[in-house]
Amino acid sequence: MSVRRASGAMFGLAYGDALGAPTEFLTMKQIERRFGADGPERPEGDPALVTDDTQMAIAVGLGLLDALANPPFTPGLVAPMWRRRFVDWLRSPDNNRAPGTTCLRACAGLEAGKPWVEATVAGSKGCGANMRVAPVGLAPGLTDETRAGASQLQAAMTHGHPTGLAASELTAFAVRWLADGMAPADLPGALRDRCLEQRAVYHEKWLGTLWRRPGMPDPETFVARGWDECRDVLDRLLDAVARGDRGTDPCAFTGGGWVAEEALATGLLCFLLFPDDPVRAIRRGAASSGDSDSIACLAGAFAGAHLGMDAWPAEWAGRIEYADELAKLGAAWD
Repeated sequence: MSVRRASGAMFGLAYGDALGAPTEFLTMKQIERRFGADGPERPEGDPALVTDDTQMAIAVGLGLLDALANPPFTPGLVAPMWRRRFVDWLRSPDNNRAPGTTCLRACAGLEAGKPWVEATVAGSKGCGANMRVAPVGLAPGLTDETRAGASQLQAAMTHGHPTGLAASELTAFAVRWLADGMAPADLPGALRDRCLEQRAVYHEKWLGTLWRRPGMPDPETFVARGWDECRDVLDRLLDAVARGDRGTDPCAFTGGGWVAEEALATGLLCFLLFPDDPVRAIRRGAASSGDSDSIACLAGAFAGAHLGMDAWPAEWAGRIEYADELAKLGAAWD
C-alpha cells in the first residue's frame, strides 16, 4: 500500500495551519490559559478554517500542476500560471485570514500587470514565500536545478530578499528528501551542506535581473547573503535538536518565524522534536510565541512528507477547509 506522502504533506500543512491560526497572536501564557501547556489538540470547526498559508500553498500547487501538464516545464510557462493563481487569491472573498502585507502588495502589482521583478517587494524576507512552497518539493520528476529554480521563482514573485529565496529552496528540498525517505536526523546537516554548495549559485534563467539593486556588485554577492543567513539559523537548529527540549517555546531557540529563515528552522525544530508523532509536532508549532500558524504549517508539511497520510487522524480529512484541493494535489503526486 502506498504511504501517500504527498497527501500527507499537503493535508499536514493545512492541519498545522488550522491548529496554529487561533494562537498566532497570543503569548505563551495566553496559549496555556486557553489551550493548556501542549496547545490546541485538534483543528476546530466544520470546516476547520485555515489561513493564507494554506490558501497560497494551494495556489502554488495548482499553478504547478497546470504547468507540469504542458511540458516542457520552464519559467516562462509557470510564471504566468502562478501570477494568475496569486491574483485569484488576492481577489478571493476568503482572503480575510490576516494575510501578509508583502503578499498583498506584491500581488496587487501582479494584478496591475507589472513584470513580477518589479511587483515583488525587494527587501522582504517574510515567511510568506516558504510557507507555500511545499508543492514544489512534492512534484516528482524535477531535476535538482529545476526544483531549486522553481522554488526560488515562486518566492521571488512576492518576496525579493535573497533569504526568502534560499529558505524557500531549503523548505522544498526538505520536503522532497523526506518524501524520498531521508532520515529526519540527517536533514539539518543535509540542508546546511546545501547552503554551502549553493552559496554562489544564481538561477538567472528563473530570476532574471532580480539581483540588480543598490550595493550589489554581482548576482553571487546577492544570493550569498541569503544562504549565509539560512546557514546561521540551521546552526542554531542543530544545537536545539541536540538539546532535545520538548517543553520550551521553540521560538526561544530558532526565532519567532516571522522571517523566512526562522520559519524554516522553527518549523523543522517542531518536526524533529517529534519525528514519529505528527500531531505532537504541529501542536508544538501551534503552542509557540511566534508566527504559530506558519511554524505549525511547515512542521505539518515535513511530518506528512515523512510519515504519509495515514499518520494523521482519519477524521480530520473530512473537516479541513479546502479538502478537495488538497486531495487533488496529493493524488497527483502520491
